[in-house]
Amino acid sequence: LLRGGERRRTAPGWLMRLRASRRRPGSRPGRRVPRPNYICVAKAEWPLVALPASMPSRPVLRSSAGSSKADADVAQERRRYAPRMPPAQRREQLIDAALQVILDQGYSGVSIEAVAREAGVTRPVVYDHFPNLGRLLHALSEREERISLEQLEEVVPDEPADKDPVELLAGGVRRFLEAVASRPATWRIILLPLEGTPAIVREYVETNRARTQERIAKLVRWALERPELPDDLDVELTARAIRVLGEDAGSTLLTDPARYPPERYEQLVREVLALVLP
Repeated sequence: LLRGGERRRTAPGWLMRLRASRRRPGSRPGRRVPRPNYICVAKAEWPLVALPASMPSRPVLRSSAGSSKADADVAQERRRYAPRMPPAQRREQLIDAALQVILDQGYSGVSIEAVAREAGVTRPVVYDHFPNLGRLLHALSEREERISLEQLEEVVPDEPADKDPVELLAGGVRRFLEAVASRPATWRIILLPLEGTPAIVREYVETNRARTQERIAKLVRWALERPELPDDLDVELTARAIRVLGEDAGSTLLTDPARYPPERYEQLVREVLALVLP
């Protein structure tokens, strides 16, 4: 550090060249020439580094009142941050955002960028919870499978006990359709699959469909133990027919809930069973 430090008896060569370059034409060699206040750091093997002690400030651009307001709005938009959430709550928010993107744009439109935009966060926030898009879709499928199975357990009980078959079937149809209406996003990807559905989602849907049909078949066997029902009824086809009709009812409810309410299907089931049963 030359300025403010101890003077050297002989200036280094690089400093002599710097002084010579700053010398005005026609001036005497011994005359001091005013120059900016430089802080110079040098070493034998280092290149010359010279920085002005006082750097000029960045110019401020003047603008009109209208453009100032627009710039302020843009700056406020850029400074908008997502509120802090606990990790579990943030994870559920990102899964909800991924589900909404799928429903709006299909599976071809889902990406980490689209999920982050839908959730109002940045991509690093998404990567903090899911390392890639595949893990996010896997978590989405697991959650929707768990929710749908919990609702189906209430609709199709394992132990019907001494309930009336008509009340059990008619009430089960109504409860199933009410479950579909309570979570339309969950059941839409199950009952109304979109084009380009990933294999992992199709696998979850088919697995749950087989479980549901097995539970329905168990109820059919229980109902056939009653003397008023024919004991030679095909259990597998009956369970399959009930499942297909239930899925079709759920699909029509999702597409036109005002025209196909749960009460309308419940009344239909009661009327049909009244014609079949003595």
